[in-house]
Amino acid sequence: MLGLLLRILPFWVREPLLIVVGAVFGVRIAYLAVHDEEPVAAGIALAFLVFTAVRVRTVVRALRARRKPEPVDGGDGGDSAGGGDGAGGGDRTDRADGRDGVAASAAHRPEPQAAPAAPAAPVAPAVPEKEPNAWGQAVAAVAVFAAIGFALWFGPRILPSEDAAPANGVSCPDLEEEPPSAYRDTPGAVTGDVLCRALNRPDLAGLLGTPGETATAASGDNGTAPLTDGKVAQPEAEVTFDTYTVNVSATYNDLTIAQYVKLLETGGQRDHQPLSVLGRPAVFSSDHTMRISIDLANGASGGPVEQGPLARTLTVALDREDRGGSYDITVWSESGGLPEDGVLLGIAEEVLPAVAGPAG
Repeated sequence: MLGLLLRILPFWVREPLLIVVGAVFGVRIAYLAVHDEEPVAAGIALAFLVFTAVRVRTVVRALRARRKPEPVDGGDGGDSAGGGDGAGGGDRTDRADGRDGVAASAAHRPEPQAAPAAPAAPVAPAVPEKEPNAWGQAVAAVAVFAAIGFALWFGPRILPSEDAAPANGVSCPDLEEEPPSAYRDTPGAVTGDVLCRALNRPDLAGLLGTPGETATAASGDNGTAPLTDGKVAQPEAEVTFDTYTVNVSATYNDLTIAQYVKLLETGGQRDHQPLSVLGRPAVFSSDHTMRISIDLANGASGGPVEQGPLARTLTVALDREDRGGSYDITVWSESGGLPEDGVLLGIAEEVLPAVAGPAG
């Protein structure tokens, strides 16, 4: 189909088209070859550029040929007519004397009047055929296909596809189930979808101090707080990397940060650290995660609950007045190592302003 189309197109449209396509693809593939250090791509780019150079040479030669005037062939009709006059001159002289008497008698006869000639039909002037403007066709073709090349090159950057993978490597799943009634009864409560989109940032690995890593999983959940009979909304989201796992949750209860600090002190928590984040009361705390083993070979029977690796949590009040409720940002790793507290502060300052509701 493409070959048929190229054969049908005029020369001054087809050649600029081939030049633009070859140049765009050649430069683009050459850029990718240099960026990704691919010798095979470099060879393909060179082939495109050589093909483009050949087409440019063809167009230049065609333009030069159009500028040269065509030679006009000269006629020799004048020489033939002169020769005829010279050859017949003697005959006319010899016959002149014999015709003098006839001419004298014929002079006295009245000449017949010729019939009036019919008026000739008007002939329409020939309209010269206008040749197509080669420069106009070439410029129009280059402009059209330059726009196509621009769209092919920069289109994905200007208008990214919805199906394209995010910079983190994973996307948040859609929670199709309707949130529990606790979310409708709580003004400003966000869902797990909102938390997941706010947490699954392209720069999250850089905030964690591991910029070369890519997320392996992302999830969200519209849950409720335990021991509340489903009356307290507690959405959460989690993003997993090879080194760290980050969890963000929101609890819409009446527990203030000041009351939470007292609970930590009552429970013997010694490494807690009160502070202020985004102008709101906050506190650092540490606790072990829980590890549950599931044996899929024996009918997915659950094993004993074990103590998991240590986790570091930053708890931030929902508002500046600390009227109840909080966000928890928790980080842990399977190896047991923890990032510095400044890492959690950086995540909180980037993620919480992006969450709709009281945190916004």
